[in-house]
Order: sequence, then structure tokens, then C-alpha cells
Amino acid sequence: QVQLVESGAGLVQAGDSLRLSCAASGRTISTYAMGWFRQAPGKEREFVAAISQSGGNTGYSDSVKGRFTISKDNAENTVYLLMNGLKPEDTDVYLCAARSGSAYTRTLYYTSPTAYPSWGRGTQVTVSS
Repeated sequence: QVQLVESGAGLVQAGDSLRLSCAASGRTISTYAMGWFRQAPGKEREFVAAISQSGGNTGYSDSVKGRFTISKDNAENTVYLLMNGLKPEDTDVYLCAARSGSAYTRTLYYTSPTAYPSWGRGTQVTVSS
């Protein structure tokens, strides 16, 4: 089972940028599809961005499309989320997730939290207005 640890938490102002990292251990992420979600207290996890096992396909929620970029560095065994043009409504705990893939699913990415069996503990992003 892969273990995931997020980092990059911060308190920033609206319009600023922040990069989150998700470091994996125990398995190589070259065989995993990865995703970023966010969650507010008492609310369900919300899809933010996802990347396929191959790294060639990505998907984003409408609320972050054009502002956030997900990427995968297999050599570093790390997934990143670059967040530009941050807004106060982006304030949340951001969680990294992983789903083991195969040769048949290497181009797929997943937007539902139920598709991911492995999760990190999250990192807090706070955007002030």
C-alpha cells in the first residue's frame, strides 16, 4: 500500500500562488493514478484535479480550471498541485489520493473520491481576501 504525505500548507492573500506536494512512499507512483481533493469541516470531499497513471491525461473541476495545474514527477515519487490566482473560496484542507493502475487503465484519471483507496492526511490552505 502506498503512503501519502502532503505539504505546502500556507496562509496567502487572494491572487497569490501556492504549490502543494504529495510525497509517496512504499510504492512508485508511476503505477498509480493520482488526485487532489479538498474538504471543509462537515462537508464531503470535493474533486479538484486528477492525473492518469501515464501522466498524459489530466482533469480539473470547473472551479479551478485554468488556475490550478496537477503534475507528476515519477523520479521524485511526488505529485504537485500548482495553484495560481487563489481565491478566498479555495480555503480548505487539501488531500492527495492514489489509485493503483494497470496497463489497461494507464490513461485514465478519476474524479470521484470513492475511486481512491489511499489517502494522505491533508494540508491546510487559507486564502485571505
